[in-house]
Amino acid sequence: MGNRRLANWLTGVTCVLLAGMSAAQAQPIRFAVAAEPYPPYTEKQANGEWKGFEVDLIHKLCSEMKAECEIKEVAWDGIIPSLLAKKIDVIFSSMSVTEEREKQIAFSKAYYDSVIAIVGPKDASVKKYPDDLKGKTIGVQNSTVSASFLKTYYEKIADVKYYDTQDSANADLIAGRIDLMMADGTAMAAFVKTPDAKDLAYLGPVPYDPIFGKGVGAGLRKDDTELKAKLDKAITSLLASKDYDDLSQHYFGTSVKPAF
Repeated sequence: MGNRRLANWLTGVTCVLLAGMSAAQAQPIRFAVAAEPYPPYTEKQANGEWKGFEVDLIHKLCSEMKAECEIKEVAWDGIIPSLLAKKIDVIFSSMSVTEEREKQIAFSKAYYDSVIAIVGPKDASVKKYPDDLKGKTIGVQNSTVSASFLKTYYEKIADVKYYDTQDSANADLIAGRIDLMMADGTAMAAFVKTPDAKDLAYLGPVPYDPIFGKGVGAGLRKDDTELKAKLDKAITSLLASKDYDDLSQHYFGTSVKPAF
């Protein structure tokens, strides 16, 4: 009788454990994008749904992994802390792979690459670095590789103005409150085509610096090795597909496939 009770108890415990494992496995992968709009990569529509190049990539990657996923929005400057606090599982928000960030988190293989560019009035000219930026007021979004670059090399020779969102920097450039702006090149190429930016121009790419990193990858916790392996495999498959090329042409009119 005692053995039967023990067997029944063990069976019950096993069922509970298996149920717990099933529940854990059923949890969707939480992909985080920055709450601030960053077209054409991520942008929230009036109906609350997200759209953009990275949003489409998330859907395709989750389909490739046969995984249930959800998109969460997190303020850009809090996105790494949210990952480390396990409030999200993946950062998928145009985050460049840099040595500084790799001290805190792991990255998937790169899923796109872009230059860093300068935008300003159509009559402006930026050809020589650092000479043509001396004495200028330059806008840049906080916690980006562009901000790190300006902080490292230009704070002593230019007036660098930092913004919490890219939209705020864009607005000040349109209004003439800053002279120039530094940001992701593909995002800026799209920005200067908008009606509000009719008097602005893409003034060219900034010469590469190691601060800019090695392409853009998905951020993960360092101990999330299984998820990283699945994501890397899905990214490799997607990069080799026509779907990736079609999305790249649709959003940018050119290839943003990484060389890394």
